[in-house]
Amino acid sequence: MTNPTPGPKPGPSTAGPKPGPRPQGAPTPAVPVHHVDVSDPSKHGRIDPDGTVWLITASGERGIGSWQAGTVDEGLAHFARKFADLATEVEILEERLAARSGDPRKTQTAAAHLLETLPTAQVIGDVDELTARLDRIVASADGVAEEVKAERGEQRAAAITRKEELAAEAEQIGAEGTSWKTGGDRLRAILDEWKTIKGVDRKTDDALWKRFSKARDAFNRRRGAYFAELDRERAGAKARKEELIAQAEALSASTDWGPTAGRFRDLLQEWKAAGRAPRDADEALWTRFKAAQDVFFAARNAVNSERDAEFADNAKAKLELLAEAEATIDPAKDLDGARTAFRTFRDRWEEIGKVPREQMHALENRVRALEKAVRDAEDADWTRTDPEAQARAAQFVERADKLDEQAAKAAEAGKDREAAKLREQAAQWRDWAGTAQSALSDR
Repeated sequence: MTNPTPGPKPGPSTAGPKPGPRPQGAPTPAVPVHHVDVSDPSKHGRIDPDGTVWLITASGERGIGSWQAGTVDEGLAHFARKFADLATEVEILEERLAARSGDPRKTQTAAAHLLETLPTAQVIGDVDELTARLDRIVASADGVAEEVKAERGEQRAAAITRKEELAAEAEQIGAEGTSWKTGGDRLRAILDEWKTIKGVDRKTDDALWKRFSKARDAFNRRRGAYFAELDRERAGAKARKEELIAQAEALSASTDWGPTAGRFRDLLQEWKAAGRAPRDADEALWTRFKAAQDVFFAARNAVNSERDAEFADNAKAKLELLAEAEATIDPAKDLDGARTAFRTFRDRWEEIGKVPREQMHALENRVRALEKAVRDAEDADWTRTDPEAQARAAQFVERADKLDEQAAKAAEAGKDREAAKLREQAAQWRDWAGTAQSALSDR
């Protein structure tokens, strides 16, 4: 098989006239994407017995070359494949224009160049359709270019607007934000989104980036200053807590239980007021401080436990003594004996010693009740034998007798009204004398 010998024979052109400019405001014509079928190239060409290759178009036939390398079918297939390659180029231009990818002006230039080569192209296929498709590409490219320009303008405006919003948000965080973790996370998220926004011209993008970068730097400076100050405060807290630990350790062996326990409470309040030390040291410092506390309070609790056992025995002894006293001391029957017995009881009560705090009030209340019974009996006995009270009762009787005498004399003198008034007064004084006598008797 020999290679085909090119030898195009001039024929009528199928390119047709160049398209004119698209009227202003007219919609961009649609550019469909075609897929060429080259399964039957005999529809669009033929090969003479002498090897001359002819392309069939709507305007007639034209020779495109010579085929001497094989059979007619092989020759038709060869020129059909070349047409398919050319049609593929056109299809790529259609797809590029339909997808608005690349520069429509460059697509238009490429289509115009293909149009110029079609009249001399050594291919077999539907060249008329291919010409029409290229004409549509050339005609619509200007409109697509305008649309792409408008779309990109809108996208640029939207991108600028969004970056301005992000820059403004970053400036607010940089100037006012004090939630350091949340603010830092948000600035990182803004940066991630910023990188995805395309289509902004360099000058505008640089200006917006400077705003964002300045806001981020301001936030980082304020955050750095805050944590630097926090570190200083925590270093101070660490030093203060070490001082408190030294005091606590010095007190841990004390047996002055009450005052030392109070001092430990004060140290705990000072510990809380000192603030937090650095995180890696704070827990260790607290462990040391608490250990000193534990040594003291464990020793105090041991002593208290021993004391509580002793106090429990005291309470048992006092309950027995109190029960005995309540059963035997009866001031109503023998006041002098009750006095003596209560003094003896009180002396034995004090000798026994302290009792647990929770039993103290109940026991003391019973003792006070017993003491009150003796005291009330003493008061009653004193009232019965009080000379002043007896003298007052006698004076009431004497006064009543005198008023009766005056009433009798007034009656003898015919002063009945005066006599009646004097008798009423005498009766009143006699009632008071009776009341005084009754009080002495009741006591």
